[in-house]
Amino acid sequence: MAVTYKKLFHLLIDRGIATAELTEQAGFSANILTRFRRDQYVSLESIEKLCFALDCGVDDILEFIPDEKENGNND
Repeated sequence: MAVTYKKLFHLLIDRGIATAELTEQAGFSANILTRFRRDQYVSLESIEKLCFALDCGVDDILEFIPDEKENGNND
């Protein structure tokens, strides 16, 4: 199962928060933000910091995307 953080970036736009401001508020590096942009693995600690800084829940910033295998497309 894959994870996408598109909801995070929509939330930032809706709230008018710049990514530089977010990294400062959440207390993580720009590299972590790049991992969010690329839908790569991010530690639960980073997700927790992000949710605390934005005062939101995990479901407000990410969603799970089923792999093709999980959709019944096994060959």
